[in-house]
Amino acid sequence: MQSYHDTEWGAPHHDDRALFELLSLEGAQAGLSWRTVLARRDAYRAAYHGFDVERVAAMTDVELGELLEDPRLIRNRLKIVSVRDNARAALAVIARHGSLDAYLWSFVNHTPIRNGWTEPAQVPATTPVSDAMSKALRKIGFRFVGSTICYAFMQATGMVHDHLESCFRHTRESP
Repeated sequence: MQSYHDTEWGAPHHDDRALFELLSLEGAQAGLSWRTVLARRDAYRAAYHGFDVERVAAMTDVELGELLEDPRLIRNRLKIVSVRDNARAALAVIARHGSLDAYLWSFVNHTPIRNGWTEPAQVPATTPVSDAMSKALRKIGFRFVGSTICYAFMQATGMVHDHLESCFRHTRESP
């Protein structure tokens, strides 16, 4: 967890594959701890073809059914199937906006929101921006993208810079 925080969390991501991966993993995390998902990240990468959006969108029901038998994954049918559904929605976003990156970062005007929290209790679980992202993503077919998931995604991808002022990462844009 410390290594993830020190080297990845909050670093601006602009690669469609990486954005799709983090959105998928945040969805898998719903109701669970991030530690649970992070420990399974390599298994998710293997199961979902390195989060190649086109390959995931083409996955069959049989392939998804096989994933439900994989003990390395969180075996929740809705979560497993949502990754394929989200890949299909992502392809539509890419066709319309040129990239997943351009669309998702538009919610923050393509510039990270930098917060200056001093205590963990100050960090919100949702914001009006994560509410708007969630609503827009659901409208175009994404699933497991509630406002809390969207805010966690925004934090993980550097759209929102929520390192506490006391954190060595607070003064840096990326690791």
